[in-house]
Amino acid sequence: MTNSASPKSDAIPEIALRALSFAARRHGAQWRKDGETPYVAHPARVLFILGHVFKVSDPDTLAAGALHDTIEDTTTDWDDIAREFNPRIADFVALLSKDKRKEEGTREGEFVEQLAQAPIGVKLCKLADTLDNLLDAQGLPADKRRKALDKARGLLSAFAETLPAEWRHAYDLVRAQAGL
Repeated sequence: MTNSASPKSDAIPEIALRALSFAARRHGAQWRKDGETPYVAHPARVLFILGHVFKVSDPDTLAAGALHDTIEDTTTDWDDIAREFNPRIADFVALLSKDKRKEEGTREGEFVEQLAQAPIGVKLCKLADTLDNLLDAQGLPADKRRKALDKARGLLSAFAETLPAEWRHAYDLVRAQAGL
């Protein structure tokens, strides 16, 4: 994956903006855990974190960041994303999706292992998602904050040895937010 330093690198690619609109339609009337924030704010913030905080410029990674919850939390499937965007983006989103048919304990462990083996674009999407979830968790009850922190710590542990040095800044930002 390249990370262009061209003058246009701050611009959000058109495919990522289309992905954000797609995510907004698919998430529809869903709300964040606070019950006040429309769900679409989350994929928008993940896209922002990827592009402007982590400095990711790969259009497919940015699009996957905007779409990261569509398979897991809507009726969208891999085929829908591949047809609308491309198979690489659909693969990334599928890797970012838990198999909700499995029990939570089994599902979480398998999901983190799946992410640990995933391409760097998927890992960066998950780090951006985790950072946004940690920021959101500050306004939640203590038990929900603790759950978000535990998930973040598990992810960080799995990623500790697998992130290339050029992306360590993303890991370090999430680590700091998790208080580690």
